[in-house]
Amino acid sequence: MTTTKSPQDVVEHLGKLIHGIKVAMMTTVDADGSLRSRPMWTYDKDFDGELWFFTNDHTHKVDEVQKDHHVSLAYSDPTRDRYVSVSGRCALIHDKAKAKELWNPALKAWFPQGLDDPNLALLRVSVEKAEYWDTPNSKMVQLVGFVKAVLTGDKYHPGDNQKLDRGAPRHN
Repeated sequence: MTTTKSPQDVVEHLGKLIHGIKVAMMTTVDADGSLRSRPMWTYDKDFDGELWFFTNDHTHKVDEVQKDHHVSLAYSDPTRDRYVSVSGRCALIHDKAKAKELWNPALKAWFPQGLDDPNLALLRVSVEKAEYWDTPNSKMVQLVGFVKAVLTGDKYHPGDNQKLDRGAPRHN
């Protein structure tokens, strides 16, 4: 069921939904216009409208986001019936202080030299639009709602669905 929430409420709830989902599928636009997706490990921090990812600055995805900044991220947690779709603009960032702030020792699997890796970079996704589907009820409550919809002919509303449009953010 879609309810009306303030944009700030939606941003906060979006952050709660993403929290704990370790991997997002990031979709970029290739030079020929085709879409390419790959898993990206998400830094789990308080969501403020930006999402951060570590990357090697000599990768195909970096080439893609430098040519076309539009990206999409898909988060999925089927065990808790959480689904989030985010789109925004992506920028390559070389900022050692920010990298240190976001660093997690597990990243050494990809960056054996740690924060001293000369190819270490960040991708910052400034979220412009997002949509989420959240079904916080138990499976039994969902089943009862589904059966009720079938029996009454009413449309099934499994949970909360919200859209967020933040517009294009401004960065220097």
